[in-house]
Amino acid sequence: MILEPLPAGQDIPAPVLTELTALYASNRDFFALSDDFPDPDDIRPEQVAAALAEDLAHPDAEVLLARGAGRLVGVACTLARHPDPADPDPWIGLLMVDAGEHGRGRGRQIARLVEDRFRKAGRTAVRLAVLDNNPGGLAFWTALGYAYVAQRPDRALGRPCTVLRKVLRTPRSAARVAVVDPEGSVFLFRYDNPEAGAHWALPGGGLEPGETSREGALRELREETGWTDLEPGPLLCTWEHDFTRFDTHIRQHDDIYVTRGPRRDPAGPDLAAEHARDGILTWRWWTREELADPDEPVWPPHLGRLLAEFEQG
Repeated sequence: MILEPLPAGQDIPAPVLTELTALYASNRDFFALSDDFPDPDDIRPEQVAAALAEDLAHPDAEVLLARGAGRLVGVACTLARHPDPADPDPWIGLLMVDAGEHGRGRGRQIARLVEDRFRKAGRTAVRLAVLDNNPGGLAFWTALGYAYVAQRPDRALGRPCTVLRKVLRTPRSAARVAVVDPEGSVFLFRYDNPEAGAHWALPGGGLEPGETSREGALRELREETGWTDLEPGPLLCTWEHDFTRFDTHIRQHDDIYVTRGPRRDPAGPDLAAEHARDGILTWRWWTREELADPDEPVWPPHLGRLLAEFEQG
């Protein structure tokens, strides 16, 4: 799927307006809630053109057409800067999917593409408002990670709305290694993250450009422990999590491998500097009993169960 901006300051081409009118008309139930049109059962091209005219004339607004397989499947209207100077975030004013495409994940795809546009423009969060009489819309956006900010009427018609906000995280690929000793204990580092708080995690970190996941896991293991006699074994699991790194909000994807090794401490002349750079506070070997009831979060969650299931084949 791709997003195509409608040219600003121009009339909507007739074929595109026909497509948009059909898309709007297919969402009759939404417009019955919003009162955007006099008759939601009879939405006309001139009404759709008028509804989009303000966005197309606004220097900070965009109308984005979502196309898949050559046809219009959705539309999104965005605003780079809110009229309120106290609001630093861009806004999604509208996101609508053709009713014939409902239930196929199209809304999620379009939302992510819009978020990517803002992220590439250097924006760190996005807001939107959901009509209070639209619980389905509220459920959709909260499932995508948008969180409550406030209740207030919308600027255009004074309709009661819930304002939501989402931090736009930077995606990061990483790899880690679960080193298991002969007794079944696993080696973990302790971190204290400004967003995630104190937690324990496996040796590993972000991948370098052009590096495979397994190559990154091996490099990080050697840099953080000084152990040069171990190789990443089979893939244990993958998982995603949020945290803050160097003041940047991160959404990280971890590939986690498992290997066997002797019980020992990290060793090497450069470890102190490496640990200070990565925010590593200390380390220890955890038994399976300790993993079953940790006193602080362990990443990934349920690590003990994952290792037990792995060992059982």
